[in-house]
Amino acid sequence: MYLRYTTLRKDGKVHRYWRLVRSVRVGRRVIQQTVAQLGELDARGRLQARALARHLIGEPEQAGLFDDGKQHLAVPVRLKGVRVERSRQFGDVYLSLALWRGVGLADLCEKLLPSGKEAVPWAKMASVLVAARLCEPSSELHIAEDWYRRTALCDLLQLDADLVNKDRLYRALDLLLEHKAELEAHLSRRCGELFAVDNEVLLYDVTSTYFEGQAEGNPLARRGYSRDHRPDCKQVCIALVVTFDGFPLGYEVFAGNTHDSTTVQAIVDTMEARHGVVGRVWIADRGMSSAANLAWLRQTGRRYIIGAPKAELRGFAAELAEPSGWREIREGIAVKLARWPETGETAILCRSADRRSKEQAMHDKFSRRIDAALAKLGARIEHSTKRLNAAQVNRQIGRILQHNQRSAARFQITLQAADCPAGFRLQVEINDAFDDWAAVSEGAYVLRTNIEDWSDEQLWRAYIQLTQAEAAFRIHKDQLRVRPIWHQRADRVQAHILVCFLAFVLWKCLEMWQQRAGLGNSPRTVLEELARIQSHDVILPTTTHGEIRLRCVTQPDPPQAALLDRLGLVLPKRMRTDDLRLPLTLTA
Repeated sequence: MYLRYTTLRKDGKVHRYWRLVRSVRVGRRVIQQTVAQLGELDARGRLQARALARHLIGEPEQAGLFDDGKQHLAVPVRLKGVRVERSRQFGDVYLSLALWRGVGLADLCEKLLPSGKEAVPWAKMASVLVAARLCEPSSELHIAEDWYRRTALCDLLQLDADLVNKDRLYRALDLLLEHKAELEAHLSRRCGELFAVDNEVLLYDVTSTYFEGQAEGNPLARRGYSRDHRPDCKQVCIALVVTFDGFPLGYEVFAGNTHDSTTVQAIVDTMEARHGVVGRVWIADRGMSSAANLAWLRQTGRRYIIGAPKAELRGFAAELAEPSGWREIREGIAVKLARWPETGETAILCRSADRRSKEQAMHDKFSRRIDAALAKLGARIEHSTKRLNAAQVNRQIGRILQHNQRSAARFQITLQAADCPAGFRLQVEINDAFDDWAAVSEGAYVLRTNIEDWSDEQLWRAYIQLTQAEAAFRIHKDQLRVRPIWHQRADRVQAHILVCFLAFVLWKCLEMWQQRAGLGNSPRTVLEELARIQSHDVILPTTTHGEIRLRCVTQPDPPQAALLDRLGLVLPKRMRTDDLRLPLTLTA
């Protein structure tokens, strides 16, 4: 990764815009991929980023762990014996631990998990679990036997690697799970302070994650609709609630065969009990829009915006066909307000040009497939030299339509008796009503709401923010490896999901920090780049004090320095060691 800049002249002034790029091989070519736009790296932007960094993580470089007050002492050194030992990953775990402390989880865990007679504080073990999930998602066994020993967490936490084993990590999982509600309530308050997160509009969605193994001891492990395309595996469903900006507020775990619509009332009651009721607006997709849920939300006075099933568009055929009343709220998106016939709710009819093109392409694709398959079947019937079984041919037609359901209703297919060896001929007619409805409904969808004081654009933009919940699930699965679940005990499964949730909180904090610093929204890129910053033990043989061991942090290269400067983050130059006798400053 390295720095590049673009020079622009505007109003007689020269502006130099910097960006971080990295080389990526695509096939036979190597292209430059922009990691982050750094802007002009002006003083004002750096000050804002540093102010947020101080508010978030304080000034850890001044902590006693990194400063022993002897930086200015000097001793003579024998250069022949100078060597380097004990290299550790430093930058990524330093940042993760700073985020852990910055959002107040370190202090909270010390209160919730008080120290007793155990050799290791459970709060430190919890921080190890979450930091590992953020930096290098893996099993507890891998953390204990490999990952922890390769990182500088043993220095940052003052926790020897021999004390971190899988049994302690599993016990920490069990203890952490007992305080799930307190953790969620704290994070809601703390991140509202840090990022001014608005939790009046709540986005709600459900996903699933599957098990490796039988999970016979877990009553929630069931087979159901798998979003991971693994119907062969048992799974659990995870219902997640995030704010309008995508910050997670809480989650619940349901049995793997739970339908989305049956989770709504439980989630709404749980979240409102923790975060309050007044002014809440619930946004969910069409999987939650059962008649019972909508009636319950209206009767209890809750406000909502919920997607409606595609079939509900039939009730608005006249409004869809009428060209007047549509308003383009952004390029390629038009909306139109109507009234829901049965309930009087506001219906938001939406039409997307991109979605229309996609649905047209899908209908054309499946229509061509059906045409080709029917032509082949018709030719076989026409050239048959013996009588064919009509029931068997009908089953073949059924399979053709089943494999191409998107356009199956467009075709009316019958076997017409005929004087030929096969005994019948294939007759295919096109259903004109299908084409007429497709011309009106392609690219259209409908939302329903009981909110009366929002504009059509506000309603649509609020619903589109559901992509934040979908993005949260993608990060959980792809970046934090919530799937597959290898734990077999029910409580360990719950604890595993809780650790992934806490790691996502740190991920989202880093992402929002990046956005405010003008660095885009790719926390993984930042973590991978900072992981290259290591700590080393520099052994200095002296002529007067024996050997001195200095635990030093490598200096960032120019691109890393620019990244840290934009974040307002200052890394320490070295750390204290237990066997450190005397720090060294070489003088000319």
